[in-house]
Amino acid sequence: MAMKLPLSLLILATAAQGYTPTTRTNTRLFSAVETTSDATADATVAPGDRDILVRAARGEKVERTPVWLMRQAGRYMADFRKYSDVYPFRHRSETPEIACELSLQCHRAYGMDGIIMFSDILTPLPVMGIEFDVVKGTGPVISTSIRTEEDVANLSKDYNFEEKLPFIKEILNKLSEEAEQANTSLIGFVGAPFTLAAYTIEGKSSKHCLTTKKLMMAAETGDNECITQFLDDLAQMIGEYAAYQIECGAQVIQVFESWAHQLSPEKFQKYAKPAAQKAIKIIKEKHPDVPVIYFANGGSSYLELQRDMGCDMIAVDWAIDMAQARAILGPDVPISGNIDPTILFGTKEQIEQAVRDVIDKAGGPGMHLMNLGHGVMQGTPEESVGWLVDECKRYMGKDA
Repeated sequence: MAMKLPLSLLILATAAQGYTPTTRTNTRLFSAVETTSDATADATVAPGDRDILVRAARGEKVERTPVWLMRQAGRYMADFRKYSDVYPFRHRSETPEIACELSLQCHRAYGMDGIIMFSDILTPLPVMGIEFDVVKGTGPVISTSIRTEEDVANLSKDYNFEEKLPFIKEILNKLSEEAEQANTSLIGFVGAPFTLAAYTIEGKSSKHCLTTKKLMMAAETGDNECITQFLDDLAQMIGEYAAYQIECGAQVIQVFESWAHQLSPEKFQKYAKPAAQKAIKIIKEKHPDVPVIYFANGGSSYLELQRDMGCDMIAVDWAIDMAQARAILGPDVPISGNIDPTILFGTKEQIEQAVRDVIDKAGGPGMHLMNLGHGVMQGTPEESVGWLVDECKRYMGKDA
C-alpha cells in the first residue's frame, strides 16, 4: 500500500524573474552522426536560482557555480534509510508518493540547484519486455536472456511509457510543481545504451563483462549481430524515454554510461559511442532547447572521443584532474564534475578546498556545473554534503 506523505518543501522560495545571461561559445559537441536532516543549506535563495543549473548545462556563463550531486538522494541520509530499510527498491521507485519524498529530502536539507527524480537506469527496460529486480545486497538482477539475434527480434518495439510506466508521469509532474515552488530545476536521467545492454546481457553487475565482450567479438566476425542490434533498439527506446521525461516536466537530462570503465577506447568508439549518439540525437531533435549531459563513468581515459557526442555538456569522473579535462575538451565544451566522492569523508576544510580547486580549474565561478566524479557514497557524513553545497554557492573566486 502506497504511503501518503507530505511533499511541501521546507525552504523559502522566490518567484523566478527574468535574467539576461552572459553567454560563452557553446559548440554543443556536434555529433559525427547525421545531423529531514540536521544539516541545512546556508546559501540565500536568489531569483536566478530557478534555472541556473539549466543555463549552465546549456553552456552559459552563470552568476555562480551551480551544484547537484549524483546519488544525492541516497542511503547516506538517515531519512532516506527509513524507507530503504523497509521497502524494496522497485516499491520505492515506482510508488509516486515515496519516490517524490525520496527525491526531495536532500534538497530540503542542502538546497542543491536541482532535484533529480529517484529512479533507476533500468526502470524503462520492462517496456521492451525485459524484466528485472533490485535485490538488497546484490543489486540489479535481470532475468530476460539476450544472447542471439532472435532474442533481440522478440523484444517489444512498442514503447508506450504512459501505459507501461504510469508512475513516471505522476512522479515528474509532482516534482515539477515542487521544483517551481522551491525555485530550482528538475533533472531527469537515463542509462546509455551500452550500459543497459551490458547489464541485461550479464544479468547482473559484472567484474569483467565477459559475455558482452564475447558478443562484440562475435559481431566483428559476422557470426552474431545480437549486440549491435540490441544497442540500436536500446538507443531508440532510451531516446524516446528521455523525451517522455521532458514532456512530463524534466528540464535537464543526464545520460549515464555507468559501465564505460569496461570499454577500451576502440570498443567505446565502435559500440557505445554510436548508440549513445543516436539516443542523444533523438532527444535533441524532439527537444532542442533542453540540455543533455553525458557522463561516462571510467571514461576519462578517452575523454577526447567524447567531444562530439551531440550533447550539451560532458560530465567527467574523478579519475582525471579537472584542469586536464578542461584542456582536453577545450574551453568551449561545457563541463561538469568532478570531486572525488571520498573527499566527503574528510574535514570541512578539505572539502571546501576541493570545491575551490575544481571551480578554479574549470575556469572559475560560473564556468561549469559542480558535481562529484561519481555518486555520493553510502556512509558519507550528512554534514559533509552540506559543506560542499554551501562552499560551492559561496565561492566567487580567488580574488573575491
